Amino acid sequence: MPTPRRHFLRRSAALLATAGFAALVGIAHAAYPEQPIKLVVGFPPGGGGDLYGRVIANALGKHIGQAVIVDNRAGAGGNIAAETVAHARPDGYTLILAMSGNMGSAPAIRGNLPYKVPEDFVPIAQLVETPFGLMVSSNSKIETLKDYVAEARAGKLTYASTGTGGAAQIVMEMVKQQASLDILHIPYKGSGPALNDLFGGQVASFFAPYTPLMGQIAGGKLRLLAVSSPRRVPSLPDVPTLKESGIDVVMTQWYGLAAPAGTPKEVVDTIGRAVEKAMKDPELLRVYRADGAREATLTGDQFRDFIVKDVANYRRAVERGGLKAE
Repeated sequence: MPTPRRHFLRRSAALLATAGFAALVGIAHAAYPEQPIKLVVGFPPGGGGDLYGRVIANALGKHIGQAVIVDNRAGAGGNIAAETVAHARPDGYTLILAMSGNMGSAPAIRGNLPYKVPEDFVPIAQLVETPFGLMVSSNSKIETLKDYVAEARAGKLTYASTGTGGAAQIVMEMVKQQASLDILHIPYKGSGPALNDLFGGQVASFFAPYTPLMGQIAGGKLRLLAVSSPRRVPSLPDVPTLKESGIDVVMTQWYGLAAPAGTPKEVVDTIGRAVEKAMKDPELLRVYRADGAREATLTGDQFRDFIVKDVANYRRAVERGGLKAE
């Protein structure tokens, strides 16, 4: 039979072991990150949202204590990048530049994605939003959105987007449904071919995120009829929103940070605190605010709820319009 002294010693040893283990766990969490962090971006270097990814990677690295390295996994509209991160080890060392393509429109129109949104991810923070824009060539007789609607209701218009089943086509489908427009969709493999045909008169209009095209807009080659943001863009005060023009569509192309599902809360919180500081970086703000883009403020559960709502909005338009992916 154990003596009181032996019982005390055993109990003390057990308590010390438990406390030691807890301390080790605490040290492990406190040490994060101990190595560089990989940010998976669904664009080739220099393409699409790659710049947004590189800017946040640089700013985040300043505040989290390790380098954040961009890993470009282009293809399938960003879905390859999402699949990569969904199946990565949930340790905080693999993040994704989430976007409205792979976590908004794709889940709404593709039934066979190798990942689930939002179940396979931990949304950390939304970073930036860029509006879609309805554009015509400066040579077009269409001067205003009112002109465009009149032509469209007569069934005389076509519009280009950068692919069947993409976010731009689905948002334009929302516009068609809201305003009862009859417009033929002409899909293109990229902005270059679409713009060539727009300037050549083979297609009447182009619907896409307009910020990469600000050079042509400012230079007078493109006429921006309306934007899909909730309010007018400060740098384009004369361009109306769709909503104020009577077409109740407010949708943006957005980018954010997410981690694989199962990433420890302590790690996610560490990343979140660093992101909050990174979003005050002057260079990041300069890039994100350029040409009408707007930095975002949603974090954690708010960002998750936003993603769920975004998918639902896309899915509703897909079902009403009978849209199919390529």
